[in-house]
Amino acid sequence: MTKFTYTQKQDTRSGFGAGLAELGRINPDVVALCADLVGSLKMQDFIDENPDRFFQVGIAEANMMGIAAGLTIGGKIPFTGTFANFSTGRVYDQIRQSIAYSGKNVKICASHAGLTLGEDGATHQILEDIGMMKMLPHMTVINPCDYNQTKAATIAIAEHQGPVYLRFGRPKVPIFTPEDQKFEIGKALHLIEGLDVTIFATGHLVWEAIVAEEELAKEGISVEVINIHTIKPLDVEAVLASVSKTGCVVTAEEHQMNGGLGDSIAQTLALHHPAPLEMVAVNDSFGESGTPDELMKKYGIDAENIAKAVRKVLNRK
Repeated sequence: MTKFTYTQKQDTRSGFGAGLAELGRINPDVVALCADLVGSLKMQDFIDENPDRFFQVGIAEANMMGIAAGLTIGGKIPFTGTFANFSTGRVYDQIRQSIAYSGKNVKICASHAGLTLGEDGATHQILEDIGMMKMLPHMTVINPCDYNQTKAATIAIAEHQGPVYLRFGRPKVPIFTPEDQKFEIGKALHLIEGLDVTIFATGHLVWEAIVAEEELAKEGISVEVINIHTIKPLDVEAVLASVSKTGCVVTAEEHQMNGGLGDSIAQTLALHHPAPLEMVAVNDSFGESGTPDELMKKYGIDAENIAKAVRKVLNRK
């Protein structure tokens, strides 16, 4: 059985910052924009090395999206940076009309997503962003799981032609993926092979799924864990191959149950291979202020609740 361990925790936003800095060194067309949150987005290294390729727009997120769209016309590859709440909910019209509609090559990089933003509370803990962004035609949606994968994803999206939504977070989480990995957009990663049930997890909940698998293995339950880092385009082939083997599914995400990864998996199963499905996600609720661990437990999106969902779906198999 595959074992995953870690020796260090780091926030995924720092992975974005490291990836952006690397892009600044290797791709002269990459430019960066920020809405007065340079420190939070870990963009300072890029700025220090490329001051003429950075645009501080202030607290004017809608304007930032318009500027980014315009920069693509001149061949630049703009990376916008602000909190996920402000990257989507505040500027949805500008993204839809100025970026997605015409397929502009803008990379919308969104930090502090989900409940694990923590003490800032419900007004900043956006849980609807994946749904909003995946519904936009032409938009690619990526939600990496740790520092290394976020860095690799940041570098990879510069080579992708078209708009991308890259989602990452604030808390320090285990680093368990390889430092030298190659990130392939749209290709799910099989982390653990299993026979009884598949867990499709994304973002911070990939590690929680790994922890749940270890506990379930003690009960004799063989769990397959797959990292869905790209929610759109979904790796339908990987999804169907796994469920054809295990016969039942649990999805796990730090997002609303409506509109997220679970919805995408459910649609795929309904169209191609109906199977029992349980979703681990926030159930039609706003968050609140608290530590990341407290919030994940209260809102039912930690390893313990993933394990409960596995036991429940097995009874429906």
